[in-house]
Amino acid sequence: MAKVLMKGNEAIAEAALRAGAEGYFCYPITPQTEVAEYLSKRMPEVGGVFLQGESELAVANMLFGAASTGKRIFTTSSSPGISLMQEAISYMAGAELPAVIINIMRGGPGLGGILPAQSDYFQAVKGGGHGDYRVLVLAPSTVQEAVDLTMLSFHLADKYRNPVMLIGDGMIGQMMEAVEFPDDYQEPELPSSSEWAATGAEGREARIIKSLFLDPTGLEDNSWKLDRKYRQMIKEEVRSEKYKISKTNKVLIVAYGTMARICQTAIDELEEEGISVGLFRPISLFPFPEQEIFKEATKANIKSVLTIEMSTGQMVEDVQKVVQGKKPVEFYGRTGGIVPTPDEVKEQVRGIVSKKKTSGKSRKKT
Repeated sequence: MAKVLMKGNEAIAEAALRAGAEGYFCYPITPQTEVAEYLSKRMPEVGGVFLQGESELAVANMLFGAASTGKRIFTTSSSPGISLMQEAISYMAGAELPAVIINIMRGGPGLGGILPAQSDYFQAVKGGGHGDYRVLVLAPSTVQEAVDLTMLSFHLADKYRNPVMLIGDGMIGQMMEAVEFPDDYQEPELPSSSEWAATGAEGREARIIKSLFLDPTGLEDNSWKLDRKYRQMIKEEVRSEKYKISKTNKVLIVAYGTMARICQTAIDELEEEGISVGLFRPISLFPFPEQEIFKEATKANIKSVLTIEMSTGQMVEDVQKVVQGKKPVEFYGRTGGIVPTPDEVKEQVRGIVSKKKTSGKSRKKT
């Protein structure tokens, strides 16, 4: 494998092609439009379908139709565009259709702004649509990881016949880094889509792909069937990374995506001051690494847990739930497209270690 310098959005687009994507449906919105621009040229070169819809509503329903045929399909969008897709995402989950949905997040609520944010955590993890459904959510922190997780997303979507969402803030989409693509991508064998896809009924009984169940017992049966699948995800698909976690840590930082990279810089600089801090980075946001965080957060040496996000505080609620009051949970966040700096992170840690109140957009969670 040779390294190549690529912008994050373009690397994600190429990774999808390397994973066997056959169709891409899109509507332009900053800061992810480069994905569509790149694929408008590349998708026809590999014999795939590129189609720009008239709206995100149309795009999401195109995904539903194309996924029904058993093809590997995906879309990319940003925050308010993903909001418009939520109804169809719920439909796809209810109908057990595989699809990959990539959200390069911007500030909100509403139209907000085009700068990076992490304020779509609730939308992705808790389910922005209606009904008892979940999507598997992955969060890369580097462009290389965005490539790797994009390719993995297609596999997981097919494995579970369920939408998979990859979320990254605008920095992931716009930064340039050296990446590698596998020369010969292979993945574990999956059940054939010929068992369920709508590809013409000649020689077999007709198949109806739907999320509508007028019989309440039928709807309940389907909901519990989906629930068993989500529980399987919880058992098999938890992903996380630890950075400088040791018995000398006084503070455990929990952060995801590119915010975790900023925290790594702060941790390295604090180490030079003699302050030991560890980082726990969730990679899968659903399923959330609950047991792993609890284990690290409740160690005797940990004085406090500090959750840092580019939001007013969303993932912190899951961290608080996981820690179960065993240790104080602090939060620091910036929003509106303002990214916390390493100096801001260090200020929060010093305040915890010295038991002094700190300045900035922070609040204590106990």
